[in-house]
Amino acid sequence: MGKPVFLIGFMGSGKTTWGKKLSNALQVPFIDMDHVIVEKIGMSIPEYFQQHGEEAFRKVEQTVMKEQEGRAGIISTGGGTPCYFDNMDWLLANGTVLYLKHSPKSLWSRLSQSDVNKRPALKGFTGEELLAFIEEKLDERAPYYDRAHIHVDQINTPLEKLIAIIKEYQKNDAE
Repeated sequence: MGKPVFLIGFMGSGKTTWGKKLSNALQVPFIDMDHVIVEKIGMSIPEYFQQHGEEAFRKVEQTVMKEQEGRAGIISTGGGTPCYFDNMDWLLANGTVLYLKHSPKSLWSRLSQSDVNKRPALKGFTGEELLAFIEEKLDERAPYYDRAHIHVDQINTPLEKLIAIIKEYQKNDAE
């Protein structure tokens, strides 16, 4: 495997879960940028958001992203990573960008089942409010997410097919 594969998508889309599965199947390293950020800042992301604000967080996130330059493997980004600064341009230039796509209802179902309080952007949202928030954010992020090299329906794409899609894309990209 040549260039790294950057996984992008909304929170709850499965970037970490699929990143680990792809990493194991392809026998390449897995890097979860959120975990790297937590190590770097010495606190949880929600705590950092609360103490320093989103802009400061996005700057740390961009620094961590650019520190991945030249690394091989599967790299899971934060849901908002592609949407700030020139991050999407950088991701596209430095790896294969794979968008794990979900419908708003699918994300709503997945996020409703998790502890939304662990996610700073979702604090206080429940039920229909949460669904409306997801729909709004997906619309805002679509111009970034839609630029990914590869789009996959995460729910209906088995691991073996996802691996074949990545390998085929990277083979064609190298030619």
